[in-house]
Amino acid sequence: MWIFGRKGESGFSACSTAEEVARGIDGSGLTAIVTGASSGIGTETTRVLAMCGVHVIMAVRNVDSGRKVKETIVKEIPDAKIDVMELDLGSFASIRKFASDYNSSGLPLNILINNAGVMAPPFMLSQENIELQFATNHLGHFLLTNLLLDNMKKTARESQKEGRIVNLSSEGHRYTYREGIRFDKINDSSSYYSIFAYGQSKLANVLHANELARRLKEEGVAITANSLHPGAIATNLLRHHGFIEGAVNWVGKYFLKNIPQVKGVSGEYFADSNIGKASALAKNAELAKKLWDFSLKLTEPK
Repeated sequence: MWIFGRKGESGFSACSTAEEVARGIDGSGLTAIVTGASSGIGTETTRVLAMCGVHVIMAVRNVDSGRKVKETIVKEIPDAKIDVMELDLGSFASIRKFASDYNSSGLPLNILINNAGVMAPPFMLSQENIELQFATNHLGHFLLTNLLLDNMKKTARESQKEGRIVNLSSEGHRYTYREGIRFDKINDSSSYYSIFAYGQSKLANVLHANELARRLKEEGVAITANSLHPGAIATNLLRHHGFIEGAVNWVGKYFLKNIPQVKGVSGEYFADSNIGKASALAKNAELAKKLWDFSLKLTEPK
């Protein structure tokens, strides 16, 4: 981590704002999907991408909230190209409908930002009866990415521009259950601990990006997959708790920059706009492969 404003190799630090990181970037001709775009990090991501000329699709659970955010951004950036589409990451049916509608629209896809998430709620189940944090934060994005991947490959091939997939993880990935991913106890309410379950889902985000990066490299596809810790920001993630920690601006715009530190870099964990050090569990390739197979089984149509 580069703290107290000290700059890392990218030239940016934890104190860099999203606008500083993105300044001077021409994203016209690029199309991005941002999940959870109606609040917090997702809104800021949408705003700055739109400022750079990127066509942004806000994938949101509450379409009305999404439209209000879009209106606010368009007032600030009249030329912003933004669309709002419904997506509930806690429902596989919703994810499949979103992906089907998007792929049928004819729109290309250069950038996928898997941002949406829930943090440390009481024990709950998703529509598919899977623990809510694991289902929403990991499985939902795992399924969404798989369903959009052919579109991304086609876009990268036809545009000759490197595609980018970014999983929003967290330093919270270090604070999980002892075994990392509890494959046999995902739905065990008796031993559920909300913070560890959150850490488990954030660890899964890193492992997913790492295994996806390995597979894309093996296939020779010009798409990178990375995970990142965005920095503390006041979001709705902590709505299940009585406090929100102090906010700093998100600095995750690195994935638009064609700079040596970023272009072609895949399977990395970023922190404060620079390559950071993930936990030992997050670097475990066998655990990543096991999680991939486990996730495929859970998300396959019944």
